Amino acid sequence: MNIDPRELDNDELKLELERELGALSSEDLGLMEAPQPARPAPDEKGRIPGRIVEVRGDDVFVDIGGKSEAYAKLEEFDEADPPRPGQLHNFVMQGIDAESGLMRLSLREARAAADFESLHVGDVIEARVTGVNLGGLELLASSVRAFMPKSQVELERVEDFTLYIGRRLECQITEIDRRGRTLIVSRRKLLERQREEQRQELKYSLAEGQTRRGVVRRITDFGVFVDLGGIDGLVHISDMSYGRIRHPRELVKEGDEVEVRVLKIDLVKDRISLGMKQLAPDPWNVVPANYRVGQTVEGRVVRLMDFGAFVELEPGVEGLLPVSEMSWTQRVRHPKELLAEGDAVRVVLLALDAEKRKLTLSLKALGADPWQGVEERYRVDEVVSGAVTRLTGFGAFVQLEEGVEGLLHVSEMSDKRVRKPEEIVKVGDVVKVRVKSVDREQRRISLSMRQLAPPAEDAAAQAAETAPPAPKKKEKKRPLKGGLDR
Repeated sequence: MNIDPRELDNDELKLELERELGALSSEDLGLMEAPQPARPAPDEKGRIPGRIVEVRGDDVFVDIGGKSEAYAKLEEFDEADPPRPGQLHNFVMQGIDAESGLMRLSLREARAAADFESLHVGDVIEARVTGVNLGGLELLASSVRAFMPKSQVELERVEDFTLYIGRRLECQITEIDRRGRTLIVSRRKLLERQREEQRQELKYSLAEGQTRRGVVRRITDFGVFVDLGGIDGLVHISDMSYGRIRHPRELVKEGDEVEVRVLKIDLVKDRISLGMKQLAPDPWNVVPANYRVGQTVEGRVVRLMDFGAFVELEPGVEGLLPVSEMSWTQRVRHPKELLAEGDAVRVVLLALDAEKRKLTLSLKALGADPWQGVEERYRVDEVVSGAVTRLTGFGAFVQLEEGVEGLLHVSEMSDKRVRKPEEIVKVGDVVKVRVKSVDREQRRISLSMRQLAPPAEDAAAQAAETAPPAPKKKEKKRPLKGGLDR
């Protein structure tokens, strides 16, 4: 029924209203007259309280006040704490659902906002790695998004970051982006802090002589650095093995776990010296029992020096083969003229000093000494022949036989004054010389070209030259023919 208020007076209007509202009770009328509750407004953080009414499928219906209900998705709630009717939560309104006309709510955003507000730079949190991008790791700390740069994941370089996906990492907040609601976190800072604490604790618990286990962290030409658990020590290459090695990589590689002996601690310079070979038996302890002077031994040339060659008889035991002990017959200026590194050689042990860890070896001792019996072969005043092998400022060396040389001094080259040996002889000349003296102990023979005839013959000749002439005999005068004298 359509009623035009202009066509009705007040009495008619009242009668018509009474007839239409006659079926309503006074309580119903009171409810209609009472003010309708207003939908609660969100607080300054954008949150609104609500009570869970029921769960239907993937939707959780929430009473936020007023006549209509709101809803949130079931996935917004923790699996460990599913929603139950009557629970109170704070939500964030996300708008009206077009299909149902209901207000959409988010529990996750409300929690993230609450969690985010309670965080500060320097806080330590636990976060789960959800993904990897070019810059680092993506994490979720409760309901707050976080990012960890690659350089802040570990103390050392990491090649494959996908292995971290799904792991829960303890990290420290280094930056907060409140507008983007994102955290920048670092795990490295915590590891560095832990490492320094362990380092200080370990530093004062170390003692010389201790045996420790560590991990090889860095390899250099002069040795390796071993991490003992927060503090690094150096194993010098000379303390890695009793045997000779060219480079530490021959024995270890980075990441190897090794056992070491603490050799020296310098807390002022913060240096720790370690050793590996000290944990093995010292081969020099049994050298006196295994070797004796005069013994012929076999070894390997490991190093050549100007003064000789080092020969390794066994790992950790080396002897020196001096250049003077390499040949009887050849004048050796450098060991490389006869030997090369890696050569296998047989040598004679000339001297042994286990306390000083020294062995003296000889190569020429394997053969006969050409100077043996030299006095019988070259007697004083005997004239012999030889080849000039060397010229010096003071004379020439003449080889009398293989391994035996004599010195022809410049003053013994001629009766006349000779300024330089090359005025008389040159290298390669074969000359006759007279033996002046022989010293087998000093291995010296003095030669001369001034007097090549034996002294006895020289004296007779000289006497004949200096003797006065014999007087002439008087001839008898023969009488001249005819009886006349001359």
